[in-house]
Amino acid sequence: MIQNRPPNGLPFMKMHGLGNDFVVIDARSGDDPVTPALARALGDRHRGVGFDQLAVIRPSEQADFTLDFWNSDGSRAGACGNATRCVSDWMMAQLGRDSISLETTRGLLFAQRRADGLVSVNMGPPILDAAEIPVKADPMSLPLEGAPVAVGMGNPHCIYFVADAEAVDVAGIGPRIEHDPLFPERTNVEFASLVGPDHLRMRVWERGAGITLACGSGTCATAVAAHLRGLTGRRVIVDVDGGQLEIDWREDGVWMTGPTALVFEGRLAPGLMP
Repeated sequence: MIQNRPPNGLPFMKMHGLGNDFVVIDARSGDDPVTPALARALGDRHRGVGFDQLAVIRPSEQADFTLDFWNSDGSRAGACGNATRCVSDWMMAQLGRDSISLETTRGLLFAQRRADGLVSVNMGPPILDAAEIPVKADPMSLPLEGAPVAVGMGNPHCIYFVADAEAVDVAGIGPRIEHDPLFPERTNVEFASLVGPDHLRMRVWERGAGITLACGSGTCATAVAAHLRGLTGRRVIVDVDGGQLEIDWREDGVWMTGPTALVFEGRLAPGLMP
């Protein structure tokens, strides 16, 4: 337990959804130990554990649990769809259930395990108002080369539709757009191409994390943007670097479905605590 943890270190879990990897800390039994310095130390892939995002489980008065997110650079992450699915799957196993509720900065969300073992989470409705995303321009007509679209999913996203996502210099373009003055809280950056009817290929540069193999909230934002641009219907398959996600924009929100994995459990050595 966190409050009275043993001298051999802070307990954590390592999980991933399609290679989008996370460190998860269960802080329901004590104080939340995470600080920006600890997030950076844990996120260091050479000197720490390494992750795309850090997820912290806390108690909730209105749901089964609360989930908070951090990026590997020590900044807060407003949403993380794949981590939400992974932690929800673990919590459902702990509680012996196939559905669960959780609280995030987006409000109350719901997750469920399908008969095929894949896990779905309702990421809530997309945010399309410029001030709420936030972005300093019309989200559907950004004054940037390539005519991207801005969509919020609890965090900001800038989505480019390109002829071939494989050919995009994500490492070159991503950080520049992440820090563009149009986005006062920075932004995630997605590059997507249409590969078939209701089928997209997407690559991503994540705010505060860089290139990742998958981004759940980014996949949801991309599916929403594709429908608004008239490229797809509301239900799409999205191929990311780490695999495939199913996105279904329903009346109650954007549902995302995919696999989850618990990789290992461990303890952070006391000497690594900042």
